[in-house]
Amino acid sequence: MNNRKALVLGSSGFIGNHLVKDLKQKGFFVIGVDKVQTPSYGLSPDEFLLGDLTEEKTYEQIKDAPIERVYQMAANMGGAEYIFTGKNDLAILRDNLQIQIFFSKWVQKAKPKKVFFASSACIYPVGIQNENNTYECAEDQAFPADPDSVYGWEKLTAEILYETLSKNSASKIYIGRLHNVYGPNCPWKGGKEKAPAAICRKVAKATEGEDIVIFGSGHQKRTFLYIEDCLKAIELLLQSNCHSPLNIGSNNVISIQELTQMVIDLSKKKLNIRPTEQGPVGVLARSSNNNNIIKELGWKPRIELEEGMKLLYSWILNQLRND
Repeated sequence: MNNRKALVLGSSGFIGNHLVKDLKQKGFFVIGVDKVQTPSYGLSPDEFLLGDLTEEKTYEQIKDAPIERVYQMAANMGGAEYIFTGKNDLAILRDNLQIQIFFSKWVQKAKPKKVFFASSACIYPVGIQNENNTYECAEDQAFPADPDSVYGWEKLTAEILYETLSKNSASKIYIGRLHNVYGPNCPWKGGKEKAPAAICRKVAKATEGEDIVIFGSGHQKRTFLYIEDCLKAIELLLQSNCHSPLNIGSNNVISIQELTQMVIDLSKKKLNIRPTEQGPVGVLARSSNNNNIIKELGWKPRIELEEGMKLLYSWILNQLRND
């Protein structure tokens, strides 16, 4: 058995399961924890604990054997339909705060060497994220705080918790603010899917001449980061001495309407885009300022958006065939 152990909380989730695969390829013995089993299309950890991470008893079941790395990827979250309607705010806030509190207590006890916390671009203030401002969010713009959602407030609170934990624990803490990570093996239906997967599903299911409905005007600007680029950045971060929150995202800006047209072109179908004022849209414009991650890690995204969306669209087509 490999002596290098890694623990992934939220190992059955989209990023968590890709992380399991990546760590196993690097030679780690991977322990996964989640409240659901690994998806049929995913890769199972070497050891799996089925447990609810909002409950302290789950952490008591994690073995105290020396663990080199821990990745806190677990969260109650989803796309715009899940986060911005307000219907799920209490569950999002309560569940995620419970996870962070119980996990931080476990870290103090277990003393893993390195801990990575997956924060979010949603922590940035609403007021800077529109076309009238420089919407390329930089790490030092997090305060004065005014996130766009309860989810963003919880992530920002958690950042403060982990920065405080770093001063009161033997573990080295790393925080990555993830910006719209996408790719295969992600939620693609049911309300928790994000824009790239939702658009791919709508286009894949559409027949010639149909409308593809998108929320808002379609002019909302975003950046999207392919999962492999995200994992590379996380790996470089854990090899570094950077312990301040760091953006992990792309600065290749595209509107939701342009993204939808890109997927329509990939499908080779003749479809129409129909914006609707119904449904949540989030902030008007957001991009990742990558100055710090370039300086600290020498990292830049490598996979172009069209290449990544082609891979995602192909995967979702396959899921629809088997659904």
